Amino acid sequence: MRKTGVMLVNLGTPDAPTARAVRRYLKEFLSDKRVVELPAWLWQPLLRGIILQTRPRRSARLYQSIWTPEGSPILAISQSLTAKLHEHPGLQGIPLVLAMRYGNPDIRHALRQLQENGVNRLLVIPMYPQYAACTTASIFDAVSETLRDERNIPELIFLRNYHEHPLYLHAIATSIEAHWQENGSAERLLFSFHGIPEAMAASGDPYPDECRATAEAVAQLLSLEQDRWTIGFQSRFGPAAWVRPYTDEQLVAWAKEGVQSVDVVCPGFAIDCLETLEEIAVENALLFKQSGGQSLRYIPALNDSELQTTLFSALIQENLLPRPSE
Repeated sequence: MRKTGVMLVNLGTPDAPTARAVRRYLKEFLSDKRVVELPAWLWQPLLRGIILQTRPRRSARLYQSIWTPEGSPILAISQSLTAKLHEHPGLQGIPLVLAMRYGNPDIRHALRQLQENGVNRLLVIPMYPQYAACTTASIFDAVSETLRDERNIPELIFLRNYHEHPLYLHAIATSIEAHWQENGSAERLLFSFHGIPEAMAASGDPYPDECRATAEAVAQLLSLEQDRWTIGFQSRFGPAAWVRPYTDEQLVAWAKEGVQSVDVVCPGFAIDCLETLEEIAVENALLFKQSGGQSLRYIPALNDSELQTTLFSALIQENLLPRPSE
């Protein structure tokens, strides 16, 4: 008898908004060879000797600015979405757990939960709409590594992406329209995605193309004229070139052109986190105003909304349809 289970996997978060917790989180995150593609002999001394000695304190202050009574937003909202999926029609009775690629609850713990529940057929859904080696493939690595020493591994179904799924595109477009109905539309709309180094894209990573495909499809659903929207890539660090255009540079350019209001949506983030709630809604909003603009409004991620719940329910059911032999 086959018993199917589902594991949702998001990026992760420090356990607390403290320098010590952030240091532990960053050490795990930045030691992933999928994230930083440098030889360990070169990267690890820089990471341990410089970055982990300076960055955690500053990052902790940023996490403190978005921390909620329920804890880290990305974890609390992911947990809320998971709970709603448990109760969603068509999913009741299916073991479903949440894991974080970095931090807690970790993938090993989530797999153990499913195994104890008798699961021998596993659907893994990375909560990244667009595929990138440094995100989606890293989750595949972690799941494979965790199962490597198991004698009786489960049948594995791994969702690669959902960047052009009709329900996903509809959800993003609907969330933008709802924001406009409540607040009015800004002069420009910016689709901002997390960036990756240009070298990764040049090596064949499809991530930038999938981001552009998502933005173009949503813009088409909204019937936006070409000069009213564009795409940007955020969150770059280090001296190397990253995929362009850069979100911050685009906002500065618009402000200098005389654009006074901008709406920013981040379709690559299923759940709001530091990169949306602080980097976009605070840091980039301030940058836009300092450059001559008046108003930057961040359109929240889908989070644990009904639109998101319906989307993930569909992703689960579509990938767990019984085979003819079953």
